[in-house]
Order: sequence, then C-alpha cells, then structure tokens
Amino acid sequence: MPPENQTERPPVCDYEGSDYQAAFWDAGERAYENRVEGIALKRLLPKNGELLLEIGAGAGRNTPRYGGYKKVVLLDFSRTQLKQARDRLGANERYTYVAADVYRLPFVPGLFDAATMIRVLHHMADAPQALRQIREVLRPQAAFILEYANKLNLKAIFRYLLRRQDWSPFTHEAVEFAKLNFDFHPAAIRNWLKAEGFSPPRQLTVSHFRISLLKRLVPLSLLVAMDSLFQWTGSLWQLTPSVFVKAQAVGETPLAEPGTFFRCPECGHNLPDKREEDLECAGCSRRWGFQDGIYDFKEPLKD
Repeated sequence: MPPENQTERPPVCDYEGSDYQAAFWDAGERAYENRVEGIALKRLLPKNGELLLEIGAGAGRNTPRYGGYKKVVLLDFSRTQLKQARDRLGANERYTYVAADVYRLPFVPGLFDAATMIRVLHHMADAPQALRQIREVLRPQAAFILEYANKLNLKAIFRYLLRRQDWSPFTHEAVEFAKLNFDFHPAAIRNWLKAEGFSPPRQLTVSHFRISLLKRLVPLSLLVAMDSLFQWTGSLWQLTPSVFVKAQAVGETPLAEPGTFFRCPECGHNLPDKREEDLECAGCSRRWGFQDGIYDFKEPLKD
C-alpha cells in the first residue's frame, strides 16, 4: 500500500550515537550469541541471490555472512550505526547504505529476493505493520529470515510459575518489558506472518545456554556445539529466548520494474534512478539526502 494510506507511524527506537556494537558485541561477552546466531542464519538463508535487504543492519555485524548475494542493502534508522558499518565494510559497490524507518520503507515493491531482520523486531511497537512493509518490497517466493525475542522461554515460564513476574508467557499478546523492547509469543509471530503474506515458517531455537554462569564455566566451542544441535528442536517447541524463522513471500506480487529502486517514503512516488546524490521526488517535491555514502530517508531535506 502507498505510504500515504498507512496508519499513523508507531514510535521508533533510535540507536543514533550509540556505541552498541562496541559495548554489546565487541566487549559485551556475546561471542556465544554471535556464533550461534551465525549458525542459524547459515542454515536458513539461501546461499546465493541477487539483492538482499538487511533490516536493522546496525554496524554490519552480520553483513559479511551474506557473501553469496551480489548486492546487499544495509538499512538502519541510525545514521551513526550505518557510518560504522561503512567504515568497517568499506565503500564497496556491493553495499548500499540506507537510513530509513521500517514502517516506511523507501523501496519500490517487488525489489528484493531475500531479506533478514535479526534482533530488530523486539523494538517494533506494531510488528504486523513492519512485516507488511517488508512483504511489499519482496519478490514472490523471496526468503525472509526473522529473529524475534520469545516470551515463551523457560526463564520466563519459571519466573511466572514462581510468581516473580506479573505477565504470563503463555498469552499471545506482546509484552513490553522496557520502553520499546518487546517479547513475542511464537504463535503470534506465525499468525502475523501468515496474515501479511508469508508461508508457514521453518523455526530454529537459538541461545539455549544464554546464562552468564554457563558462559563463564563452559568452553565456548562446547556451548556452541550443543546449541547447534538443539536448534533443530525449533520444529517441535520454542522455549529459548531467541527464535529464528524462515518464511517465504507468497501470493501474486508485481516485480519491480527495471531501472527502479527507491520510492518516496512520504507519497510513494518512484524516485529517479540516480546514485550517490540527493534525490528529489517528482510527486511531492520532497528531497532526500545523500551524505557520507548513506542515503537518508529519515527526514526530507529542508530548503
């Protein structure tokens, strides 16, 4: 649907100016999580493709894992995160850096043959609206790899049964445990994917051993090996804090016309096929910036 017909945009979690990559991943003792997420991603994502959209790319932690794709679009709401990604990955013509809102994706429909969204959905106040936008920019049968924070995890279940938390992990509604930080029930995710035009997902459970004591006492290689084995139980049950799913875009959707790429996130008009410069919309006259190798669709340029 055109952007002007969407419902009001939900609030967005902004990592602008954050040292998230350095503090959380590089120095945050997250080697275990990084390794097991890489295994799940490798198992689910098709090895080769033309154009992949990485939603919530951040500083490019996962981007090198998409080596089989000819081109990758790194999308994030934070310009500073994208700048870190560009500094890390370089001004490679394979990569396009885009600062934009997932609720208003600045791409023409039917453009991508794959998309990933890792550690992002838990910031979505309106997850179905985000999934709807993603489905629109995917080609038919495109693969979509989604990771989400699971409210039906063992820790939450035990805490609830012991009356140490008020919210139930068994109900389908999302729980906001901190501002713009949500946990989701697996059944709700499956229902939303189906409603927004995706096939029933294949599921892997991830981070079975996300316990500080275990990560300190058990060798990393052993934890990773055990998690890798247990990931296959995702087809039976989902009781881990993190779940990865693979779904495909289903239904008839038009392919993007040759030579089209960006569209105006405000009015939906196709933008000129120009690269590495500001873009002006012929439909609403808004101008969108290009600076430091990043296309900026967060706010239009002021005259």
